Amino acid sequence: MQKNMTNEEKIDRAEKSIQKKFHKQIFSPFAKACKTYKLIEEGDNIAVCISGGKDSMLMAKLFQEIKRHRQVNFDLKFLVMDPGYNKENRELIEYNAASLGIPITVFESTIFDTVDNITKSPCYLCARMRRGYLYSKAKELGCNKIALGHHYDDVIETILMGMLHGAQIQTMMPKLHSTNFEGMELIRPLYLVREKDICAWRDYNELRFLQCACHFTETCSTINDDGTSSSKRLETKKLIENLKKTNPFVESNIFRSVENVNLDTVIEYKKDGVRHNFLEEY
Repeated sequence: MQKNMTNEEKIDRAEKSIQKKFHKQIFSPFAKACKTYKLIEEGDNIAVCISGGKDSMLMAKLFQEIKRHRQVNFDLKFLVMDPGYNKENRELIEYNAASLGIPITVFESTIFDTVDNITKSPCYLCARMRRGYLYSKAKELGCNKIALGHHYDDVIETILMGMLHGAQIQTMMPKLHSTNFEGMELIRPLYLVREKDICAWRDYNELRFLQCACHFTETCSTINDDGTSSSKRLETKKLIENLKKTNPFVESNIFRSVENVNLDTVIEYKKDGVRHNFLEEY
């Protein structure tokens, strides 16, 4: 059906699906996260970082939709970094952006070439470099925030992986101050949106998005931003699915666990990099 539609018709269908069919599943949790965590504030200039995947493309459409509500005055830049994509992948991103009515700004980097000869954790290095380039370009364009497309499932998987593989309790935060770019923040407005609903929106609109386009993904275990391999993330995803069979609330319980930390029952914890032990106040 998409092939027989004009770009205007594709844009209209995608936007109406957000406003109606997927309003409760997608737009409402997006708006709730923005309000709960104060992700969008008066006068913000937000760089919406688009990787070409389903999450960031939908995030861009949600930002366009919430801007129409005009509850807060803010500006948007839709930023695409080309780290060295081949011609077909670059064209797919540009095609999808046009089909969804997203006015992207594309800039190029040589990240793929830089990590090409790295043998230890090339994907981790790539992810870190990408973020640095995005911060730098966003600041150059006058933005004070960058928005990334991590969703609810990313959050709970990160919590569980930290415990099982990192021996720590931590979460993927809804917003962070940049440590290297003064005055810049990172925000995650899909924080409360479920991945299955993102996939349903994608399939309903018959869209095909870019996966990671680096050749490393064909030859090694991909490394995520937090240093864990994608095989570990997939393993964690399957573990959560199995736990759901006997406990349908397991996902929300994992999420809420980092909202209900009782320091009176914690042996040690870190605050601002300083380790504290319960014996200090015993």
